[in-house]
Amino acid sequence: MRSILEKLARGEITVEEAERALRLAAIEEVGEVARLDVGRELRTRIPEIVLGEGKAREDLLRIAERLLAEQGRAIISRVSEEQARALEEAFRKEDVQVEVHERARIVVLRREGQALQRTGGRVGVIAAGTADIPVAEEARVVAQEMGCEVLTAYDVGVAGIHRLFPALKRMLEADVDVLVVVAGREGALPSVVAGLVDVPVIGVPTSVGYGLGAGGVSALMAML
Repeated sequence: MRSILEKLARGEITVEEAERALRLAAIEEVGEVARLDVGRELRTRIPEIVLGEGKAREDLLRIAERLLAEQGRAIISRVSEEQARALEEAFRKEDVQVEVHERARIVVLRREGQALQRTGGRVGVIAAGTADIPVAEEARVVAQEMGCEVLTAYDVGVAGIHRLFPALKRMLEADVDVLVVVAGREGALPSVVAGLVDVPVIGVPTSVGYGLGAGGVSALMAML
């Protein structure tokens, strides 16, 4: 992208030619298995994240290698234990840092010297129950990779509502910009939190529960 903009500044290409070149540069093809949106973070401030679930080992390694080459970082979500081991074995080199977040099921690969760009954003992540923590951890890792500072509070659901208030106070005192509230079963916690704070609340349903609360449908409908 920099070279395209430099050519434009020198008058070597027109604005239309630069626009076309930037569009072409935004997509990286990995054989016939993937088309990576390497320009996503520049456009949206949200990094390209590769879904590991369902991908063959060799395809996943090729995709991760290309992202590392293009961006210096690869984020792979919803990985199995086998996929996490394969990524560790393939990229555990001197110039690559491998971070395996087991609960979040995320692997982050980072080239040596590739530092996170801090945005100044602050995010609070709250989980209703212990069983909801993996989904909350997924949100935490992604928010951190977006350059945000993250505060967490887990197992503070409505069954013991007194546990919630100290956590909320701590997050509001830290001046969080948004709260991500994760809950399964009847999905009540996000509505409770939204009634207590003056910052945006993002409700995230999980499939934890049984009976009418099974599969996350009740939690989803309650949050909607």
